[in-house]
Amino acid sequence: MRMPRISSFALCWGLVMALVVSVVPYRAVAADTPAIVADWEGTLDPGAKPKQRVVVHITAAEDGTLSGTIDYPDQSTSGIAITAITYKASVLHLESSSNLCVYDGTMSKDNSEITGTWKQGGTSLSLTLKRTP
Repeated sequence: MRMPRISSFALCWGLVMALVVSVVPYRAVAADTPAIVADWEGTLDPGAKPKQRVVVHITAAEDGTLSGTIDYPDQSTSGIAITAITYKASVLHLESSSNLCVYDGTMSKDNSEITGTWKQGGTSLSLTLKRTP
């Protein structure tokens, strides 16, 4: 009669271990995701011209390579490829060759915003990008 109890215990223990093993790799990957991976939104203020919202989407591949796109909601433009992107020691640099823009910014300590300069067409504007939910 004791054998069924041991078998039930072993079965339950095995199921618990299988569940733990399947969850641990997911958490490890999520913990390694850079703080820069998110959607970011800000507004360019060119002075005499209308303000323009900018949305930057940054993703990371399994190997850690960053990529992304840029949207301009006020112009109904989306999906402009970011052709170069680096993030190191809280400093972000991105470029898009299709719309000739460059952004250099620094992440806040709480990872909620990036403050920097947007350069496009010979114009440099301050741009703060805020993490969107």
